[in-house]
Amino acid sequence: MDFVRGLVVRSLRGRDKGEFFVVLDSGAGEVIICDGKRRTLEKPKKKNPIHLAATNTLLDSMNTNREIRCALRSFSQNS
Repeated sequence: MDFVRGLVVRSLRGRDKGEFFVVLDSGAGEVIICDGKRRTLEKPKKKNPIHLAATNTLLDSMNTNREIRCALRSFSQNS
């Protein structure tokens, strides 16, 4: 699975297990994610891609932390 910018993912392992994030970047063996709340655009988290489950949703607008929080809110309520 390719982790592209804007893809919504769910964490499978770690303290943030079950939470939804947006992919900011992916590199060699790591994916950089944020949720706009605890992990902001200014302080994103590096995560191993095998610890992430991709959804079929791709976000267009990710300019501010508020836009990311609002977009991810619907995922948190559905689970």
